[in-house]
Amino acid sequence: MGTRTAAEQRLRDLALLRRVRDRIDREHASPLDVEALAAGVGMSAGHLSRQFKAAYGESPYSYLMTRRVERAMALLRRGDLSVTEVCFAVGSSSLGTFSTRFTELVGLSPSEYRRRARTDRAAELPSCVTKRVTRPIRNREAVPSEPV
Repeated sequence: MGTRTAAEQRLRDLALLRRVRDRIDREHASPLDVEALAAGVGMSAGHLSRQFKAAYGESPYSYLMTRRVERAMALLRRGDLSVTEVCFAVGSSSLGTFSTRFTELVGLSPSEYRRRARTDRAAELPSCVTKRVTRPIRNREAVPSEPV
């Protein structure tokens, strides 16, 4: 059978990376870490992190936090949970880390986002449109909002 060519190995790695990304999308509220994700596809944590970042432009941890923030945004717009409840519902174990990451991605604190969502007209849009329009910006690109 022989050894794989570089192209075959790259395709195999991309398939494994898609499995990792799909797992993060599916299990974002579960306790996940890079070591567990890597073990699930038979890679070392370092190799997974490097390959994931090369393929998707961010680390597995950053991708996981983005998924959690997206879900948190939806829960905060719904308005029936406190920020703390939302933090734990999306799988974060630290309110401080959650709030910091949320603010980096969205440009507003979770509390401020929730307050604005209550009065914002975007809340009246269909959820599929709201999700698309309010998708968090990755890689700390959010511009802090102007005070109201």
